[in-house]
Amino acid sequence: MVQIGYTMMTEQAGPRDLVAHVVGAEAAGFDFSVTSDHYFPWLASQGHSPNAWAVLGAAAQATSRIPLMTYVTCPTTRYHPALVAQQAATLQLLSQGRFRLGLGSGENLNEHVVGHGWPGVSVRHEMLEEAVFIIRALFAGDLVNHHGTHYDVDHARLWDVPVPAPPIGIAVSGEHSCRLAGGAADLVIATEPKRELLEAFDRHGGAGKPRIGQLPVCYDTDHGAAVERAHEQFRWFGLGWKVNAELPHDASFASASASVTKEEVAEAIPCGSNTDRFVEAVRAFTDAGFTEVALVQIGGGHQEPYLEWAEKELLPALRTL
Repeated sequence: MVQIGYTMMTEQAGPRDLVAHVVGAEAAGFDFSVTSDHYFPWLASQGHSPNAWAVLGAAAQATSRIPLMTYVTCPTTRYHPALVAQQAATLQLLSQGRFRLGLGSGENLNEHVVGHGWPGVSVRHEMLEEAVFIIRALFAGDLVNHHGTHYDVDHARLWDVPVPAPPIGIAVSGEHSCRLAGGAADLVIATEPKRELLEAFDRHGGAGKPRIGQLPVCYDTDHGAAVERAHEQFRWFGLGWKVNAELPHDASFASASASVTKEEVAEAIPCGSNTDRFVEAVRAFTDAGFTEVALVQIGGGHQEPYLEWAEKELLPALRTL
């Protein structure tokens, strides 16, 4: 049976609301939760971007059952990998073993803020691979001295080491990232229901490991209002990861998605309250081989009615998949 997750979308709600929403998701019966880790929203209309790690710490204390996860943290530019390891270890202890560390090569949108520039994709993959090596060593409780191509770590160790360590997930979009994920990750992360990504993950050592997808949805009893909101806040979603990783500002995403129509958004994102439409969108992931799917309800101020509907109608329907 597919596991259905709830997304704390930091780009569309403030920190107190995000914590309240995941508490509601736990009560509604979601199987797990994930949290975006952004410095900028994709579009100004989303309007938020609190620190994901502070939110996760609060969520760990406010919930008791639902697993937590970064979806995803970039451990290469805005954060040093040694710092990511410490944050993740602390979250695993606070949540009593409910945390998974999702990692990816990042987006210019969030990483440009520290002023180090934005390297090419091959360099970003090298940086991610080296970062994962450092994080693994620190999770093991080792005293780490590392002088690599991209990072230096000088006499570092974690003094509060969780057992077990947080499982590591790696986001994939092509052959290179699938190779890294297959060999270095405990699970794989993707945002599109592409079977070929999972097949590449399996070829490189990922067979049998969990695979998590993510799907934006926009529940509303008014279908037109749902389409309007999805277009206003999520029309960037269809630009593709090669574009999304490179654009530097929310204004860039607004410009790049200016020609995206409401009809195109409604075709790509389940909108309204037709349960069958939502189920079929999730089925695309399960048919591709995903074992978990995290749903993103679009609109920070529209979570409570969505959670009520999900508990009564959506989740029971998805349990049949």
